[in-house]
Amino acid sequence: MKQLILKMGLAKTEIFTEDQNQIALFAKVFGHPARVAILQHLFKIDTCVCGDLVTEIKLAQPTISQHLKELKLLGLIKGNVEGTRVCYCIDSENWTTMKEVMFQFLNQDTTKKDMCC
Repeated sequence: MKQLILKMGLAKTEIFTEDQNQIALFAKVFGHPARVAILQHLFKIDTCVCGDLVTEIKLAQPTISQHLKELKLLGLIKGNVEGTRVCYCIDSENWTTMKEVMFQFLNQDTTKKDMCC
């Protein structure tokens, strides 16, 4: 399993567990609809994409590039240089890791019903 990058700026990440930091980073991916749209498009085409993200997502190239950078930093996509272009696809190993981590977190249930508030 690849080690995913844990980088969150000035969020005092050192006081939290690795799992807590990882969950927060994964949640950040879904915090912007452009990143969700990019991921959905990459899954839909099921291949590397080089240039049509700007047309597909309908955002400016610098904006798309920033979101791609975030997704790549988190390890959920990977890019290959092809001539003067970078082609992107889902990093399936890291996507699987993210699903497992998030499933464990989201699958928690309260055991005591109506005991609070």
